[in-house]
Amino acid sequence: MNNYEVLPELKPYLDAQIEFDLASDLMDIRDFAPPTFKCPEGVTIENVIVDCKGHKRQARIYKPNLDYQEPLPGLFWIHGGGYVLGKPEVDDRICSKLAWEAGCIVVSIDYRLAPEHPYPAGLEDSYAGLEWMVKYADMLGLDRQRIAVAGPSAGGGLTAALSLLIRDRKDFDIIFQMPLYPMLDYRADTASSHEITSKNMPKAWNRENNLIAWDMYLGNMDREKVPYYASPALADDLSGLPPTYTCVGELDPFRDETIDYVKKLAQAGVQVEFHMYPGCYHGFDAIGDETPVSMDANDAYVKVLKKAFKTHKCR
Repeated sequence: MNNYEVLPELKPYLDAQIEFDLASDLMDIRDFAPPTFKCPEGVTIENVIVDCKGHKRQARIYKPNLDYQEPLPGLFWIHGGGYVLGKPEVDDRICSKLAWEAGCIVVSIDYRLAPEHPYPAGLEDSYAGLEWMVKYADMLGLDRQRIAVAGPSAGGGLTAALSLLIRDRKDFDIIFQMPLYPMLDYRADTASSHEITSKNMPKAWNRENNLIAWDMYLGNMDREKVPYYASPALADDLSGLPPTYTCVGELDPFRDETIDYVKKLAQAGVQVEFHMYPGCYHGFDAIGDETPVSMDANDAYVKVLKKAFKTHKCR
């Protein structure tokens, strides 16, 4: 690893994390309770059950308590967790913030996790959840012509994969995607993937856990035949994707695959905005969300979403 240093304001939050090995600690980590969160008065959170093509999954809906006459834009949010961890409740804080400050209705699906449910389970649940959101837009009070997709880490990877699937299946459309520090490349062979390891960053998402997570997600799939819907970094043609915002920390193993993705989007003629945060590790915007840099990152998500909802509509 180069002589990078964690941003001083973030270091105490990283030091407070636990070291873990996904291969042995997966079930214990899943049992951790989500952080305590008190829903702000301006947002209502409710749970519904969605039929994801035969699989009953919980969807968490965040609605701003606004006096609005017209349908609100919608955001389909996909939680992170390396394709093997996580649940919608973990992201209550950011989803509530986006619902209230961006003035949109947020839906987050409790998609199936690997290794019990390897690819394509999580992606197909996400597609079915978004399809449900579009179908019941009137009931939800949202504008089906202004729906965006976003998520962090593995949720960012699923966002990128979902955008490709939407483009190719042509069942419906989205106006914007926001894959945040996305988990895109199962090959994990970039410089940053080799830099961030359990030796120099044991309490951050690192190379070792990343490789384990990818193996769990891909299961018994022939590694010579991995489709780009499973690992979006493999997609050669990114044309036709919606305008995009993405970001990554300098000390994130996904730094270089995110940069490569941004480059390919731009070369394909896709509008793309990108921000790299110096001294920031994977998931810094949530791990240390009270620090100035994390608040800046979260405020940026609101800003770009508001702009997208104002300027874009489905064709």
